[in-house]
Amino acid sequence: MAYTYVREEELKNKVAQEYFAAFDCTKIISNVDFCVAVSVQQISLFEQPSLLWAEAKKGESDIYKSIVQLILTIGKARTFDTYLPPSFLGAFDAEKIAFIPYSEIHDVFYQNDFNWNVTPSNHTTKEFLQVLEKVKTTIDEHALLFYFGTDDVEIEAFIKQNFVAGNTEASKIKIDKNNFMIIYNKWLTAVKPSIMVNWEVAQKNGIIDGDFYLADLLSAENETLKDSLYVLLKKDVYELDRTLNDMGMFHVQRTTFRDKQKAHTQFWNRYERPPKEEYWDYIVNRRDLLVPQDVRERKGSFFTPQIWVELSQKYLADVLGEHWQDEYYIWDCAAGTGNLLAGLTNKYHIFASTLDRQDVDVMKDRIANGANLLEKHVFQFDFLNDDFSKLPKALQDIINDVEKRKKLVVYINPPYAEVSSKAIKGKVGVNQTNIHKKYGHVLGTAGRELYAQFLIRIYAEIPNCVLAEFSTLKILQGSAFEKFRNFFCAKLAKCFVVPARTFDNVNGYFPIGFKIWNTAIKDTFDKIEADIMNEKGQFNGQKTFYAYNKADYINKWISAYKTIDNHTIGYMDGINGNDFQHNSIVYILNRKEQLPNPRGIWITKENLIVVSIYHAVRRCITNTWLNNQDQFLYPNENWDKDTAFQNDCLVYTLFHGQNRISSNEGTNHWIPFTEYEVNAQEKFASNFMADFIKGKLKPQKVEEALFKSSVSEEVRTTPLVFSMEAKAVFEAGKALWRYYHAQKDVNVNASLYEIREYFQGRSEKGKMNNKSEDDRYTKLVADLREKLGLLATKIEPKVYEYGFLKG
Repeated sequence: MAYTYVREEELKNKVAQEYFAAFDCTKIISNVDFCVAVSVQQISLFEQPSLLWAEAKKGESDIYKSIVQLILTIGKARTFDTYLPPSFLGAFDAEKIAFIPYSEIHDVFYQNDFNWNVTPSNHTTKEFLQVLEKVKTTIDEHALLFYFGTDDVEIEAFIKQNFVAGNTEASKIKIDKNNFMIIYNKWLTAVKPSIMVNWEVAQKNGIIDGDFYLADLLSAENETLKDSLYVLLKKDVYELDRTLNDMGMFHVQRTTFRDKQKAHTQFWNRYERPPKEEYWDYIVNRRDLLVPQDVRERKGSFFTPQIWVELSQKYLADVLGEHWQDEYYIWDCAAGTGNLLAGLTNKYHIFASTLDRQDVDVMKDRIANGANLLEKHVFQFDFLNDDFSKLPKALQDIINDVEKRKKLVVYINPPYAEVSSKAIKGKVGVNQTNIHKKYGHVLGTAGRELYAQFLIRIYAEIPNCVLAEFSTLKILQGSAFEKFRNFFCAKLAKCFVVPARTFDNVNGYFPIGFKIWNTAIKDTFDKIEADIMNEKGQFNGQKTFYAYNKADYINKWISAYKTIDNHTIGYMDGINGNDFQHNSIVYILNRKEQLPNPRGIWITKENLIVVSIYHAVRRCITNTWLNNQDQFLYPNENWDKDTAFQNDCLVYTLFHGQNRISSNEGTNHWIPFTEYEVNAQEKFASNFMADFIKGKLKPQKVEEALFKSSVSEEVRTTPLVFSMEAKAVFEAGKALWRYYHAQKDVNVNASLYEIREYFQGRSEKGKMNNKSEDDRYTKLVADLREKLGLLATKIEPKVYEYGFLKG
């Protein structure tokens, strides 16, 4: 619920502020709970026009009853005789808001022989039930219902389009090729459950929920306008599986709604149907998008943007020659609806296969409308399960001929599904294909990724072909692909990388590469200079991507410093991933018991410096889409002699936002100042860190020191010497601590994390707010972050110099 536990008056204030800030919500209209009026600055009329009169209820409420209560409130006071009526009536509670055009409801105010002199809030009176019965159908047909949070974009659009002085009819949200997928996702929740269909059985017969959505979308007055769809809407009935019988008559399966079409009507009241006709073919051709996320991942339905299709074909021409389309055969064995093949010219050399029969039908429909493909070369084929004997003879002849096979380009954007991915977690059999069973021993853990199975079959069963593929860079860099790389020995000729988010429905912050492999040349991948393309397809330099092996990783290095010492000062978690994308799980807490699945290292006075180096190295360089999968490595020995670097890392870790030490979870040993330096109101529970910095801690015994593997493990007995950048961080931190200790009733042992919490507070959901209302604090913490950023910049070159990252 968006406004859980909010009182009614506060709810009205929040709704006014967050959704109707551009309007005047202060106007009092008789006994109406909530009024939205045109801002006084926007009008020059004697009377300020109302746009909405609404009933407000805290918690959850019955929207029908709220609207009826509003009607009785207005009718009892005959508010419409005193004030110009609004464009809309409405009702809202803690989770939702509904609008209904006033013109659809005003007749109820002019009933003959109706007793308006009843209490509107009494929902049991004869009059209340009478009005409810009278307007219920009108509400079903004309009310627009939105949920706070989930539908904020739609609410904003609705208000922008409809809340105009003089407007009396609701403007519906227009649908186009940019938003039809967003609306589909909302349709899944709002409408799909109300349709009487066994979805599992329907899917086995090739009918998906997206077919019902298309029937709804491409309709007017609930009549589907495009006959070639798999499902048609006929008023309150869906028709599907239309086949001709022996008598030449159509046999049709029909289904209807569980709720008399109520949810369907309420949902489509928001939108203008159908979209412009110019969008119809595009939307139908993108049926591949209208399947659940896990199904799309397994089938590889990630539509390749045209900009990358064109660029990939240019790279193929660069590698294979200007006339490559006439000299080579092309097979897209994960074709979907065939968009990767757009722009190719020699249809006699092109083959396209896909898992879905419906996608084959779409491609053949495109052929009928001019697509440059041969119908005989477009076919259904399950690449990870079917035998090559099922391929068209023309393609079999190429694969079975040694010389022709050298002239075959397998050109694909394969599925990126991973068994352990959150979207399909628990889906049995995602990687249990015939190919996985056959090549599991060489795939290793890479077999969890479907695209790895595609590549291994191509390499093993279509030897000496050219492989041109879009995929993540795990094949080049990932630790799970080490075994795969030892088997997949092909020459990587050329590569460009692009942001993953430029692909449909890929939200990750990582690179996708287009890679051209010559499988005839045996070569173990070591590194590649890849071209970098920005989101607009513009060249943005080059970056070297390296292969790694498990012996190289930073987590092997830090693991040597693990301890079972009982005198711990904290716990660093996150030692279960070596690349940038796992940096978010690297942080410092008091105890590992604070974590559900701890995988880290206890911190003591002996390994404090090493832990600080690890933390600073992982955190000082910003994670970008380009370095997302770069691996942190086992360093060379030179870091151990650089005390300035070590001290910089300590300071960076002390003042970093992911140092989450809290005195509420145990003694805070991480205050880097003395009580005198920050004018503390009382003595600290621990002066460990200040003493460590000043070299006041006792050194370990001789016999203990013999077992220390580096200088950095020795407890410092002289004051630490800091760089100019580190001193600046200390001064900024000290100013912040002083300001905190100048407040009343503070926690004297507060950590930096708790100081931030004190000034920034937490949201209703318990998350720390991003900002503070205290201007002085805001300036102090901004200064600290700026100085910390300068220190990070100083540390960064050392990260490469000492081999923690490859340059």
